[in-house]
Amino acid sequence: MGWLSKFFKGASNSRVSRGQYSGRSPYTDEQSESDLEDLDRAIALSLSEQDQHKGKEPIESAHQLEEDEMLAKALQESLNAESPPRQNGETPPSPPRPAVIPPNGRRICAGCKTPIGPGRFLSCMDSVWHPDCFCCDACDKPISDFEFSMHEDHPYHKNCYRELYHPKCDVCKDFIPTNKNGLIEYRAHPFWMQKYCPSHEDDDTPRCCSCERLEPKDVKYITLDDGRKLCLECLNSAIMDNSECQPLYMDIQEFYEGLNMKVEQQVPLLLVERQALNEAMEGEKMGHHHLPETRGLCLSEEQIVRTILRRPVIGPGNKIIDMVTGNHRLVRRCEVTAILILFGLPRLLTGSILAHEMMHAWLRLKGFRSLSPEVEEGICQVLAHMWLESEITSGSSSTTITHTASTSASASTSSSSTSSKKGPKSDFEKKLGEFFKNQIETDTSAAYGEGFRVGNKAVTKYGLRTTLEHIKLTGSFPY
Repeated sequence: MGWLSKFFKGASNSRVSRGQYSGRSPYTDEQSESDLEDLDRAIALSLSEQDQHKGKEPIESAHQLEEDEMLAKALQESLNAESPPRQNGETPPSPPRPAVIPPNGRRICAGCKTPIGPGRFLSCMDSVWHPDCFCCDACDKPISDFEFSMHEDHPYHKNCYRELYHPKCDVCKDFIPTNKNGLIEYRAHPFWMQKYCPSHEDDDTPRCCSCERLEPKDVKYITLDDGRKLCLECLNSAIMDNSECQPLYMDIQEFYEGLNMKVEQQVPLLLVERQALNEAMEGEKMGHHHLPETRGLCLSEEQIVRTILRRPVIGPGNKIIDMVTGNHRLVRRCEVTAILILFGLPRLLTGSILAHEMMHAWLRLKGFRSLSPEVEEGICQVLAHMWLESEITSGSSSTTITHTASTSASASTSSSSTSSKKGPKSDFEKKLGEFFKNQIETDTSAAYGEGFRVGNKAVTKYGLRTTLEHIKLTGSFPY
């Protein structure tokens, strides 16, 4: 399952212009506000200089007078150049100005809608404001910083905007940093949409072996004895030993009986550690194993397998301890000697793996021979998917399976709607079931992924019974 990479741009930053208002109109209809403010300052500076020179004899008066006349002429030419063109000796009417300054020349605050008297004011967002009226949309406190952030035409303190809209990492809980291009870049799980910094993919952050979510810094995952990590939500329904797995095994058998596919032989089910599963796989001559990690196995050979006899407990550092294991000798009485399942997985994942391996057993016991990996693994994944859907459906208000494959199999498949677990499921467990279904549906491997999609299409179109008959005759899915 591919992970998502996200980019987005942050808020636009704006600046505040500050001014001092003397109480008189700062510009006329024919002049821009900035030009007239410059003119006001020039006049004020000129008056100030005249006051300083009163009573004193001018120095180089002729030269000074010439400079003053040149400055006045340049200023007049500048104003004339910016004035609108005249037609027939008359100045055309100017377009209406924003209602920041009414005809009486008083500035109107965009916040409180009252005139701005003499004193300080702010100019931003194409309006003028009392300093106390230009407030952050988040904390409602005045914005006194030189820069502020904008979001949907509302101003924010930069820190307020960051807290509200800048994404935080679901793992380290810090703000996700920007990349070298100034964009906020993060990774997201394609199903859970857990957002995290790209660096966590390479910094050995633990990932749950069941739901694949990364371990947040404020939560401690459980460490299984083989090094796998298990989140606390998955731990709630995890199956840890043989005795816990037997009721689930009976549920899977009932599911197959509801499909008129009863497994007559008593096939032992053993819950094992990862090392024992790998050792058993090496000694098995039959089967197809293409997943990155094998979590279930249908055996046909006689072997001695180390199985888990007693549920371990959680010790210091959230590590499991006191696991009791024992050897189990497998004797070949039929085509299948045992089904092995990896311990420590949630009930729904354990059940889907068991439903998959039970289909391997059913195929061997019913004489299906020399099937390609795409066909055998594909039809086994179809059964695992059907069981997951029956579990999710039975846990909701509806007790009818809506999966086309199961309803079209035969008239007797209606009994497969029997709940595989008594009592309602938690919201997380339902979500987890949907995740396991999604894993099957989006698998990219040729055998497990494409094989499932072709097989599921055939079962949906022709029904399970007809599809199995076609596989036995031709070794392929019907089209």
